[in-house]
Amino acid sequence: MTPEQLRALCLSFNAAVEDFPFGPEISVFRVCGKMFALTYLDARPLTVNLKCDPDDAVRLRRQYEGLIIPGWHMNKRHWNTVTVDGELPDRLVRELVEDSYDLVVAGLPRADRLRLDRP
Repeated sequence: MTPEQLRALCLSFNAAVEDFPFGPEISVFRVCGKMFALTYLDARPLTVNLKCDPDDAVRLRRQYEGLIIPGWHMNKRHWNTVTVDGELPDRLVRELVEDSYDLVVAGLPRADRLRLDRP
């Protein structure tokens, strides 16, 4: 997955926006003000921090050792850093980004979820 594809994927979700609270080089993708992905799109290898169910996070780290690791500078229980330089299937990366978005949306107030058509 290229940086452009990762950015387009993150922005493809309902109400997703990109901002740069940590400087112009760090892209933060949010829904209703809550972060679901964080990446430095110019980094090599390209990585992205994604929210993850704690049980799934541990399983993924074991299954994809070295490619999925505890979230860098994040809560290690709930965030993974995923290397998206091509070694992981793009389909898996898409699923992980979507899961991160869905987890964040699930934690939003009901009124926000309803506005997103996700009760």
